[in-house]
Amino acid sequence: MREERYIAVYIMANQRLGTLYIGATGYLNRRIWEHREGLIRGFTKKYRLKRLVWYEPHEDMVAAFQRERSLKRWPRQWKINLIERENPYWDDLYPGLT
Repeated sequence: MREERYIAVYIMANQRLGTLYIGATGYLNRRIWEHREGLIRGFTKKYRLKRLVWYEPHEDMVAAFQRERSLKRWPRQWKINLIERENPYWDDLYPGLT
């Protein structure tokens, strides 16, 4: 079975108001699973960021990468506001993807 492509920008966290990571991917389901399983070495593994708290679909990877770069330049409070507008309790959104 072939994996469904889902282009998105996403934010991972370790807890409410905790450490944040912003990424972009062409396969959201797989990428979040990789973060949760600790298969991606680096920042998300080091800080145990396993909770998907926000994501935004995009038509193509160019748009997703542009949005990712833009969000990474935002002040932290703007990122928190973005998350809390759609996910005020910082629930893990991953189960809804699978």
